[in-house]
Amino acid sequence: MSHKRIPKRKAAIAVGGVVALGAAAILLPNANASQDGASDDAAAAPKTLKAGDASDLASQLAGLLGDAFAGSYYDGGNKQLVVNVVPGDNNNVIVQAKKAGAAVREVDNSMTELEAGARTLKAEATIPGTSWAVDPRTNKILVTADSTVTGDKWDRLESTVRSLGSGMATIKKSAGTFKTFVSGGDAIFSGGARCSLGFNVTAGDGSPAFLTAGHCAAGGDQWSDAQGGQPIATVDQAVFPGEGDFALVTYDDPATQAPSEVDLGDQTLPIVQAAEATVGQEVFRMGSTTGLADGQVLGLNATVNYPEGTVTGLIQTDVCAEPGDSGGSMFTQDGLAIGLTSGGSGDCTSGGETFFQPVTTALAAVGATLGAGEGAGGGDEAGGGEAGAGEAAGGQEAGGEQAGGQDVGGEQAGAGEEAGAGAGDGAGQGAEDGSGLTQTH
Repeated sequence: MSHKRIPKRKAAIAVGGVVALGAAAILLPNANASQDGASDDAAAAPKTLKAGDASDLASQLAGLLGDAFAGSYYDGGNKQLVVNVVPGDNNNVIVQAKKAGAAVREVDNSMTELEAGARTLKAEATIPGTSWAVDPRTNKILVTADSTVTGDKWDRLESTVRSLGSGMATIKKSAGTFKTFVSGGDAIFSGGARCSLGFNVTAGDGSPAFLTAGHCAAGGDQWSDAQGGQPIATVDQAVFPGEGDFALVTYDDPATQAPSEVDLGDQTLPIVQAAEATVGQEVFRMGSTTGLADGQVLGLNATVNYPEGTVTGLIQTDVCAEPGDSGGSMFTQDGLAIGLTSGGSGDCTSGGETFFQPVTTALAAVGATLGAGEGAGGGDEAGGGEAGAGEAAGGQEAGGEQAGGQDVGGEQAGAGEEAGAGAGDGAGQGAEDGSGLTQTH
């Protein structure tokens, strides 16, 4: 849908919501070594790669291997890209993949067969409370059903999975209920709804804007950084349900400073570019309800059947989230923008499944770009009491809550001055020690 533009304000909302994090150990980026210069025997060994580089290599190999390519995933322990191949009579594809630096695994199910299975699920088992995504680690379709899928609905789902044939899919039962993570009272507000800001961007016409979840747009066109406050931005484009869950929201004041960074509360992480997710990749999520959480990418091109409708093309993860986290940023420790929080089941106490809108797809659809390095050094314009949704998130205690196994610490969930410190004084702390993330204990 399309909306006209509105409000006026000079300070951008800090990206990703604001939660003050306790000091702790710094997460250093993964090394990016390779086997270059090694002996001939070692040269065929898989290269040691960062997750972002592994994603690039996976894209290249998908084109190179053609029908033999059956998906890939990142082995975080060994820092290697694992590529599935269906070699058939052509062993040359294995040689090609190994020469490129991937660890190669022969599998039975081709991507064509797995995608055909997903289409069958869509046609015969589009049931609210279900999801499915290709899991390259098992070379099967991972089908998940929440607690509402019972009786005839469960029988229908189970029967459809059986019809795909042995070894094509598995079913997992979730204790929670699939829902979008929108709630009342948080970092960005519209009427009675709250969501989290994802990433600041530059719209196609050059105006400052930000990305958030598309289902947040159902809360209203005009958004504020304080509950009951004056609107500062308006929904320009939104998609939900359908082929994604994303919205472009434009700041009214063209002079708005919208730095490309994620505000972690006590410091900021510069966002350098958007990137595709890789299964097995470690990712972090920032949301204004639960703060910083981490986990792994489990599946790509996931289909989720929410009560409001079916959404396709999502990223499936085990990162926790709760109401109010919708739209929040998912990113890597080296500053790659990966996703926007859509929904899922569970919470940050019991865990669950979560789904994210790929940032690359959202940017392409709305014609926006990430501002590379903009405001990354902090500075006065990024700081100050207005530079975050501090007022909006203020007054909510983050202490004692667990965010994906990380203790947020007994700080206030983003008072105005702490938002300023995170976006201003705290900016660049990560650059000094090689990382922008603080893992708390």
